[in-house]
Amino acid sequence: MELKNAVVFITGANRGLGLTFAREALARGARKVYAAARDPSSITLEGVVPVKLDVTRAQDVAAAAELAKDVTLVINNAGIADFGGFLTPGSVESARRHLDVNLFGPLLVSQAFAPALAANGGGAILNVLSIASWVNNPVLGVYGMSKSAAWALTNGLRQELRGQNTQVLGLHMGFVDTDLTKGIDAPKSTPQAIVSQAFDALEAGEQEVLADERTRQVKQGLTATPAVYL
Repeated sequence: MELKNAVVFITGANRGLGLTFAREALARGARKVYAAARDPSSITLEGVVPVKLDVTRAQDVAAAAELAKDVTLVINNAGIADFGGFLTPGSVESARRHLDVNLFGPLLVSQAFAPALAANGGGAILNVLSIASWVNNPVLGVYGMSKSAAWALTNGLRQELRGQNTQVLGLHMGFVDTDLTKGIDAPKSTPQAIVSQAFDALEAGEQEVLADERTRQVKQGLTATPAVYL
């Protein structure tokens, strides 16, 4: 799909990747950009429509879908990432929080907006995933689990929405230089580099984008012997 004249709805749009998605959508000629966040007063970018949205609250999601019936592109960007593996104290509660935001959030949003996308010609859904969809370690173990689940969701939605001509794009990448990765000493991509590749892939009609070299290496390593996730 083309960004020019698109109507874009972005979750978690007040900072980081979400804010960059909003800026770049406007720069590429989007007709309207809905910028959603739990606190809409935190949306300060000019030219967007602020929307109150907590992706874990079904009533918020339903209200947002009612407001944005003209949408042609939904970007499921909102997410959380806490440190810790499965044997860390409190990991069960952490897992519930991560799944609530990183899995059930995109599921609720996709369900709510699918009818509008169909009515507007199909459009697209872009899900922000991660290199952690495929590899897991104790530093971000619970987070990785939630992104693996979100990858499965993305693949399933792609099949279910194909009949209504909705493109579903999964965005995988390693660390990005945002508030979410503060305190992590590792190579990081810029938000602009990630968003530019994601939108280029979207406009090219692709279904998956691997936005940095490390992610491309990991994807290739899934079928290696031994596999990279081992």
